[in-house]
Amino acid sequence: MAGSKTASIEGRVAAIDARALGRELDRSGFARIPGLLTPRECGQLAALYAVPRHFRKRVEMERHGFGVGEYQYFAAPLPARVAALRRALYPALARIANEWQERLRAPGRFPAGLPAFLRDCAAAGQAQPTPLMLRYEAGGYNRLHQDLYGTLAFPLQLTLLLSRPERDFEGGEFLLLERRARMQSRADAIALCQGEAIVFPTRERPVASARGFARAEMRHGVSTVRRGRRLALGVIFHDAKS
Repeated sequence: MAGSKTASIEGRVAAIDARALGRELDRSGFARIPGLLTPRECGQLAALYAVPRHFRKRVEMERHGFGVGEYQYFAAPLPARVAALRRALYPALARIANEWQERLRAPGRFPAGLPAFLRDCAAAGQAQPTPLMLRYEAGGYNRLHQDLYGTLAFPLQLTLLLSRPERDFEGGEFLLLERRARMQSRADAIALCQGEAIVFPTRERPVASARGFARAEMRHGVSTVRRGRRLALGVIFHDAKS
């Protein structure tokens, strides 16, 4: 859907077939965007993890029962590359999100641009940036969860792998669990490539039913890293209260 040969992040995002992305989200519950970042860009972003001034908060997952590993939330202003990804991806995802709102007969619609949506977040008391970097060593994992930071939540988010599978680490597949009413749960384990992004629902998604559309609850996580170190970038569009 995208290729890293295009010079700018904005150009790569503009090259994404948004309709195909929406269809894949409807079909599978997630959509992959290969080559969204180059290996060089992945390395540059990964290097930021060791620079405290870029971050506002660090979380040791084991202390909170979240898994084994750690993550850091970026401070404002976001690094230019992270801000560009968030800003450029939002409009196409907002159109999909609004289609989902209509299918689920949910109140409210999302603004066409990210600045307006972030103003809505601030009005709801959510003004802290949520893009983050996650680091797992051998034995690390992330329990299935949802990234909700207040009353306002954007329906879609993405994770972008910065490390090199089989070279920097083994294991560490991205996990996605779907639960539908009166059905057993369905799970996917997705092995990402370096620079590849996966777009997935934050909390729920519409699925076809006998009466139109029903809600499917979604949770995501990371399987156990068997060797090495895995670094990933998470891009969440709603801000947080703290």
